[in-house]
Amino acid sequence: MKVTLLSYTRNPQRTIYASARQCYSQESAAYIYRRNKKISSEKLKKFIAHLVERGHLSPLEHVTFTFAIEGISRVCTHQLVRHRLASYSQQSQRYVSMENCHFIVPPLIKKNPDAYREFKKAIVSAKEAYKRLQALLAEDKHIKREEINQDLRFILPQATETKIVMTMNVRELLHFLGERMCMRAQWEIRTLASKVYTICKKILPEVFSLAGPKCRLLKYCPEKYKECPLYGKYF
Repeated sequence: MKVTLLSYTRNPQRTIYASARQCYSQESAAYIYRRNKKISSEKLKKFIAHLVERGHLSPLEHVTFTFAIEGISRVCTHQLVRHRLASYSQQSQRYVSMENCHFIVPPLIKKNPDAYREFKKAIVSAKEAYKRLQALLAEDKHIKREEINQDLRFILPQATETKIVMTMNVRELLHFLGERMCMRAQWEIRTLASKVYTICKKILPEVFSLAGPKCRLLKYCPEKYKECPLYGKYF
């Protein structure tokens, strides 16, 4: 899995500061934004950390991060797009042929030789069927390639590797990380969340140093999952 930061809001600390200050000021956010060039970075960091700690999170929505994500399965992206306060652009199985696609192998299956053998057998069978069907449908010269691809994708396993671009604002990122860094989250999206967290923390540590599994923010475990290795760590 590879997660690459494509872009993020310019001057994120100043944007958050101006947005929050305007809530309690007669001055416009534009004026406050220009003026806060003179404010020390340390003061900005403390102000933003205080916002997060007391739950004043709407100013965080004005800062976004855009990631290019690759090497993940359709299983993972099906879960990812449930976070609806975000924007996504995913590789199309209609316009992109999947005849040479790769597949994501779950760890439990990979470490069990017999299970891995069965998994590979199923994957090879699906790929071969895809290519056979592709050849059969291509015999009709009146059918466009994209029409063939859009029907062939019905045979593809959810393990099929995909690529997706994701844009989220900071408030939604905190929610995403809270849900998906939880030990109850599925392993693949938990790995994705950890990679996103590492990137975001480098850029906005005053916000993301407070992020993590939801028990850290809530100070209790809503899952009541006492077998979790993190149970009780943050509360």
